[in-house]
Amino acid sequence: MPELQLMFSRQRKWMFTLLSIYVLGWGFTSYQSIFLGLVVGTSLSLFNLWLMVRKMNQFDNAVTQGKKVRSLGSFSRFASAALAVIIAMRFPEHLHLISVVIGLMTSYIVIMIDFFIRSLQIHN
Repeated sequence: MPELQLMFSRQRKWMFTLLSIYVLGWGFTSYQSIFLGLVVGTSLSLFNLWLMVRKMNQFDNAVTQGKKVRSLGSFSRFASAALAVIIAMRFPEHLHLISVVIGLMTSYIVIMIDFFIRSLQIHN
Protein backbone atom coordinates (compact mmCIF):
# COMPACT_ATOMS: atom_id res chain seq x y z
CA MET A 1 0.00 0.00 0.00
CA PRO A 2 2.83 2.48 -0.53
CA GLU A 3 0.84 4.18 -3.31
CA LEU A 4 -1.96 4.84 -0.80
CA GLN A 5 0.52 6.57 1.50
CA LEU A 6 1.85 8.65 -1.41
CA MET A 7 -1.68 9.66 -2.36
CA PHE A 8 -2.47 10.57 1.23
CA SER A 9 0.72 12.62 1.48
CA ARG A 10 -0.15 14.60 -1.66
CA GLN A 11 -3.74 15.12 -0.58
CA ARG A 12 -2.67 16.15 2.91
CA LYS A 13 -0.39 18.83 1.41
CA TRP A 14 -3.30 20.17 -0.66
CA MET A 15 -5.53 20.24 2.41
CA PHE A 16 -2.94 22.10 4.49
CA THR A 17 -2.47 24.60 1.66
CA LEU A 18 -6.22 25.21 1.52
CA LEU A 19 -6.37 25.53 5.30
CA SER A 20 -3.62 28.15 5.25
CA ILE A 21 -5.49 30.11 2.56
CA TYR A 22 -8.68 29.92 4.63
CA VAL A 23 -6.86 31.14 7.74
CA LEU A 24 -5.45 34.07 5.79
CA GLY A 25 -8.94 34.81 4.49
CA TRP A 26 -10.29 34.71 8.03
CA GLY A 27 -7.58 37.05 9.26
CA PHE A 28 -7.55 39.60 6.46
CA THR A 29 -11.08 39.82 5.07
CA SER A 30 -14.44 40.89 6.43
CA TYR A 31 -15.91 37.42 5.69
CA GLN A 32 -14.69 35.91 8.93
CA SER A 33 -17.67 33.63 9.56
CA ILE A 34 -17.41 32.13 6.07
CA PHE A 35 -13.68 31.47 6.32
CA LEU A 36 -13.96 30.16 9.88
CA GLY A 37 -16.66 27.77 8.66
CA LEU A 38 -14.34 26.63 5.90
CA VAL A 39 -11.53 26.13 8.42
CA VAL A 40 -13.70 24.05 10.75
CA GLY A 41 -15.18 21.98 7.91
CA THR A 42 -11.86 21.41 6.17
CA SER A 43 -10.15 20.48 9.45
CA LEU A 44 -12.74 17.82 10.12
CA SER A 45 -12.54 16.76 6.48
CA LEU A 46 -8.79 16.26 6.89
CA PHE A 47 -9.49 14.22 10.03
CA ASN A 48 -12.00 12.14 8.04
CA LEU A 49 -9.42 11.60 5.30
CA TRP A 50 -6.89 10.43 7.88
CA LEU A 51 -9.50 8.07 9.38
CA MET A 52 -10.31 6.67 5.95
CA VAL A 53 -6.65 6.00 5.13
CA ARG A 54 -6.08 4.41 8.52
CA LYS A 55 -9.11 2.15 8.10
CA MET A 56 -7.98 1.20 4.60
CA ASN A 57 -4.58 0.18 5.99
CA GLN A 58 -6.29 -1.92 8.65
CA PHE A 59 -8.53 -3.42 5.97
CA ASP A 60 -5.49 -4.30 3.84
CA ASN A 61 -3.71 -5.90 6.81
CA ALA A 62 -6.79 -7.93 7.72
CA VAL A 63 -7.23 -9.20 4.16
CA THR A 64 -3.53 -10.03 3.86
CA GLN A 65 -3.57 -12.01 7.10
CA GLY A 66 -6.86 -13.73 6.21
CA LYS A 67 -8.71 -12.25 9.16
CA LYS A 68 -12.31 -11.13 9.26
CA VAL A 69 -12.78 -7.67 7.78
CA ARG A 70 -14.54 -5.01 9.79
CA SER A 71 -16.19 -1.88 8.47
CA LEU A 72 -14.28 1.02 6.93
CA GLY A 73 -15.43 3.46 9.62
CA SER A 74 -18.30 5.23 7.93
CA PHE A 75 -20.04 5.84 11.25
CA SER A 76 -17.11 7.78 12.71
CA ARG A 77 -16.90 9.97 9.58
CA PHE A 78 -20.66 10.63 9.71
CA ALA A 79 -20.39 11.45 13.41
CA SER A 80 -17.63 14.01 12.85
CA ALA A 81 -19.68 15.62 10.07
CA ALA A 82 -22.69 15.77 12.38
CA LEU A 83 -20.49 17.31 15.07
CA ALA A 84 -19.38 20.04 12.64
CA VAL A 85 -22.97 20.84 11.70
CA ILE A 86 -24.05 20.91 15.35
CA ILE A 87 -21.22 23.31 16.19
CA ALA A 88 -22.14 25.52 13.24
CA MET A 89 -25.80 25.58 14.28
CA ARG A 90 -24.87 26.32 17.89
CA PHE A 91 -22.67 29.29 16.96
CA PRO A 92 -24.26 30.82 13.82
CA GLU A 93 -22.76 34.24 14.55
CA HIS A 94 -19.24 32.80 14.24
CA LEU A 95 -19.64 29.95 11.73
CA HIS A 96 -21.41 29.98 8.39
CA LEU A 97 -23.27 26.66 8.04
CA ILE A 98 -22.93 26.34 4.26
CA SER A 99 -19.19 27.01 4.53
CA VAL A 100 -18.85 24.25 7.09
CA VAL A 101 -20.63 21.82 4.76
CA ILE A 102 -18.45 22.88 1.82
CA GLY A 103 -15.38 22.44 4.03
CA LEU A 104 -16.53 18.93 4.95
CA MET A 105 -16.61 18.05 1.25
CA THR A 106 -13.12 19.43 0.61
CA SER A 107 -11.28 16.13 1.02
CA TYR A 108 -13.47 14.45 -1.58
CA ILE A 109 -12.90 17.30 -4.02
CA VAL A 110 -9.14 17.10 -3.36
CA ILE A 111 -9.23 13.32 -3.95
CA MET A 112 -10.96 13.81 -7.32
CA ILE A 113 -8.59 16.58 -8.41
CA ASP A 114 -5.58 14.48 -7.37
CA PHE A 115 -6.96 11.52 -9.33
CA PHE A 116 -7.44 13.60 -12.50
CA ILE A 117 -3.99 15.18 -12.24
CA ARG A 118 -2.33 11.79 -11.72
CA SER A 119 -4.25 10.18 -14.58
CA LEU A 120 -3.21 13.02 -16.91
CA GLN A 121 0.43 12.62 -15.82
CA ILE A 122 0.31 8.88 -16.42
CA HIS A 123 -1.13 9.27 -19.91
CA ASN A 124 1.50 11.85 -20.92
